[in-house]
Formats: sequence, C-alpha cells, structure tokens
Amino acid sequence: MKQKATVSSSRRKSRKSYFTAPSHIRRKLMSAPLSKDLRAKYNVRSLPVRRDDEVIICRGHYHDREGKVTQVYRKKWRIHIERVTRDKANGQTVPIGIHPSKVMITKIKMDKDRKALLDRKNRATKKGKYTEKDTA
Repeated sequence: MKQKATVSSSRRKSRKSYFTAPSHIRRKLMSAPLSKDLRAKYNVRSLPVRRDDEVIICRGHYHDREGKVTQVYRKKWRIHIERVTRDKANGQTVPIGIHPSKVMITKIKMDKDRKALLDRKNRATKKGKYTEKDTA
C-alpha cells in the first residue's frame, strides 16, 4: 500500500531518482550502520559516512579489514579505506572502492555538526512541542 501521496512507489522512478541523485542527497544515501557499542551509546542505527571515520568491512573479498576512510567518492557511490588497495601492472597502487552499506562504523569522527546530528537522531529522547510539565 502506498504510504505517501507525494512519493512514487514505482521501481523505475525510484531507481532513476537514486542513480541521478545530486551530491547532497547522495551523502545521506551513502550511510553505514554503527557498531553494536556505538548503537547502544548514541541510540542511533546508521550515519552518513565521512572522511576520518573508522570502519570495518563486513561483506565481500575484503571483509574483516579495518581502516580509516580516506575518501568518500560520491560520484561512484564508493568509499576508499586505507590499506584496502591493489597493485596495478605498472606497480602503481590504487584504492579499491567499497560500498558504504557493506561496512560498519566503529569510530566516529566527532565535530559539532556530527554531535548535533546524533542528538537529533537519538531515539531515546522525547521530542515534541510540549514537555510533561506543560501538559500537567
């Protein structure tokens, strides 16, 4: 059943909007889940990945590798992680792109904007216009 009148439930339109998404929307789409201890600490399930976050790869050929995110390549929907590289035939090393949904954030690079985001997404705090004092 359709949830919102303004949002299409068509597979074709969903895929088109995903693959042609602009950079500021890709940031949000390129989110990764938090580790169990971070999830318990902040009551937040996932966050958009950013440059100096530490992640562990959960899926694919490089799974169980840990490292710091060196680049978030929004145009290619990939992130580059330090020490996840391969050597080319000419001896040059190139980073391997990993999709952010296949990693788990183990350490968050904290700044004031990230702190505000975590406070806003915190599911434990009661949000609303009125407090319990106002209604009593």
